[in-house]
Amino acid sequence: MNGRAGVQSVVLLLAGGALIRTATTGTYVRYVKPGLHWYLVAAGAVLVLVALVNLARLFLATTRPPTDEHHDHEPDDGHGHGHSRFEPSWLVVAPVLALLLVAPPALGSYAASHGGTALNASGGSDFPPLPAGDPARVSLLEYASRAVFDQGRSLTGRTVTMSGFIVTDGDRRYLTRMIITCCAADARPVKVGLTGAVPPGLAADTWLEITGTYTAKTDPDPVDGAPIPYVTVTTAQPIPAPKEPYES
Repeated sequence: MNGRAGVQSVVLLLAGGALIRTATTGTYVRYVKPGLHWYLVAAGAVLVLVALVNLARLFLATTRPPTDEHHDHEPDDGHGHGHSRFEPSWLVVAPVLALLLVAPPALGSYAASHGGTALNASGGSDFPPLPAGDPARVSLLEYASRAVFDQGRSLTGRTVTMSGFIVTDGDRRYLTRMIITCCAADARPVKVGLTGAVPPGLAADTWLEITGTYTAKTDPDPVDGAPIPYVTVTTAQPIPAPKEPYES
């Protein structure tokens, strides 16, 4: 079998298998929006099909009797024995195989602490009233947008509940979610500072669900200077990481 052609086919096979595996196990939501699920399945299936066709062609080529003018002889050691050589290109299979076996985690506090808040790309000032009944469940992006761009008018007098992971900055704790447009490569954080009944000793990347009320307090984001709004926490409890960790 031709070494490089074989490597290319195996890499295609593993890459296609990795796409299908992440799509069928649900871990794909760590990297792309949920709406891209079937695109990943289709792309993985195409890669696997192409790889299998190429491998079949290579196998059939090796089973044909070689002709003298096209037969490549292995180097002889002088004793009538040829030596097969290791093809270095096979080393590229290792990282692809690792991706198939070990799924990287979703972006967390490290990425969020090095990214400026997504609020400076948001805007608007017309916000409808929150749904009736307290606490009203809102996303972090919705709360932060209402707090900053609506000056909290639509939040005043209401109790909200939301969830995210913890980002630490000295003694400050920010409830955070990563916002994606397409995939994790374009993810940016939205942060909401916690004040009030904040549980002590919260570690970075702890997932937390809080209930609280609006406060006018803000911090400048240390990365880009954009405002980070706060929420006054009334209750808080740790929760498992959600199946879909990003907001969009």
